[in-house]
Amino acid sequence: MIAKRVIPCLDVHAGQVTRGVQFGKAEAGELRNVGDPVELALRYNEQGADEMVFFDITASAHGRATMVDVIERAADQCFMPLTVGGGIRSVEDMYTMLRAGADKTSINSSALANPALIRAGAEKFGSQCIVVSIDAKQVAPDKWEVFSHGGRKATGLDAVEWARRAVSLGAGEIVLNSIDADGTKAGFDLVITRRISEAVGVPVVASGGAGKLEHIAEVLLEGKADAVLAASIFHFGEFTVGQVKEYLASRGIPVRRV
Repeated sequence: MIAKRVIPCLDVHAGQVTRGVQFGKAEAGELRNVGDPVELALRYNEQGADEMVFFDITASAHGRATMVDVIERAADQCFMPLTVGGGIRSVEDMYTMLRAGADKTSINSSALANPALIRAGAEKFGSQCIVVSIDAKQVAPDKWEVFSHGGRKATGLDAVEWARRAVSLGAGEIVLNSIDADGTKAGFDLVITRRISEAVGVPVVASGGAGKLEHIAEVLLEGKADAVLAASIFHFGEFTVGQVKEYLASRGIPVRRV
């Protein structure tokens, strides 16, 4: 079996890693400063993280220059693949981040606004470099809708259908974030994770809801995710990446050991 991946996520604002509680809280000033992104990346690199995601929540011109510097420094010192997202709106933006040292670029609202961007990026750099991130919210008993702009704007798109379309356009990976579960530490949305995992032929990374080690195992086993993305449990020292992997291995889930 292919090893399941454990991926810390760093939200970068003005050159520092921050963490909000739930979607849409950045504007309210409810952000906790966590530290220097490169120092954290090195810590997780040493703990055995399989990859690292940097998300630029500033996504301004100034933020972009700061993010390029962060990626360059992290790529120079870390030996795991790096993904960067936030404010990537063109093939040129993708190229800027890949040239800085990122291995993958993640797009979300820009892919919804311009689905052709997925194909253009895949044709230019290869599907393995193009991650489509989906923010999904349950809107009816058996329906999950895609939201854009950090979970604030409804799109009317069905989450499973959008995931299928993104992959057909060339996305090499889907990151599925549950708006309902994000920041709650109450567990992942297993149902929509499983549906998307079964619907697409590329890896699905589950995001939103990690609070206990059991939650991570559940989403990999019952949710059929290929990888798990988490922030708070790592940043605030609740668990190390190594502890997560030890637990997963004890449950018979294949992981890459340090």
